[in-house]
Amino acid sequence: MASRTKPVALIIGASRGIGRQIAIDLAKNNYTVIIAAKSTTTTKETNQTPIDPNSPTSTITTVAHEINTTHGPNTALPIPVDVRSAAQIDNLIAQTLAMTNGRLDVVVYNAGAIWWSSVRNTPLKRFRLLQQVNPEGLYATLQAVLPVFERNGDRGRIVVVSPPVYSRFFRGKVGYAVGKVGMSVLTKGLAMDFVREGKTEMAITSVWPAAAIQSAATEMNPAANDASRSKADLRKPTIFSDAILGILNTPPHIVNGMLALDEDFLRDYCGVTDFSGYAVVPGTNPRRMMPKTLPVLEVEEQDDEGVRMDSAKRGGSKL
Repeated sequence: MASRTKPVALIIGASRGIGRQIAIDLAKNNYTVIIAAKSTTTTKETNQTPIDPNSPTSTITTVAHEINTTHGPNTALPIPVDVRSAAQIDNLIAQTLAMTNGRLDVVVYNAGAIWWSSVRNTPLKRFRLLQQVNPEGLYATLQAVLPVFERNGDRGRIVVVSPPVYSRFFRGKVGYAVGKVGMSVLTKGLAMDFVREGKTEMAITSVWPAAAIQSAATEMNPAANDASRSKADLRKPTIFSDAILGILNTPPHIVNGMLALDEDFLRDYCGVTDFSGYAVVPGTNPRRMMPKTLPVLEVEEQDDEGVRMDSAKRGGSKL
């Protein structure tokens, strides 16, 4: 059972790579962390070291073991979940509350499915999987978590791993982009709900890497076969976890609805000016993959809702 006095963070998609690093660094900063993903291992396998943090040998079991060995028992609690199942997500939240005396302060949605190809070469079955894991999994998580935050005095923070919205992101990966941009739309829309409902202590923020990060996803890149070239373009995942910590330490009204980039957030809101320590290869300057300037989504008539309809209050239409 976790301590009731420590803040609790649920990280969904925490078995390896970026998610693992987020869990480790939140634990270092006095959070109890719930480690959630599909992959688990036996006790015998867990105690085998070393474990490659970007490979399938890294699971929620090994990450929890790693954190608890360093920071003490029950700092990290592993719970398996398949985000394609709303019932499993509901069970994840119920188990989390049971293990933390009803406390849940932060949710990080890092679960993701990846398929980068043209529309012609993205089968419908693959497209559906992308949507199930990415926007639908996030939506189901929000549905399960929001009542918990409301019961806890309208307090809570949500961090989503999804990108700023801009046209080049769609190129060559439309099926993936549909889901990931949908997650960013969810961030913007839920943030507007919080403002409209006067929930000033609740915030949702999206964050995305400015430069490629060493992770399970980048290990799958064919360029990884050329170790010297690929690693010179990579940053350590600590830049991402540092940005998330910065977001959580920034007042809710500032970050609510923000679609942030890790580097830019650390520079603009945390005063970081030297990013050289994040380079995987010392002395290199990883290529920025995101634009320096992004489009502004707000329009002049932003606050003019016209005659707003709420289907939930009208009963809606039958599906």
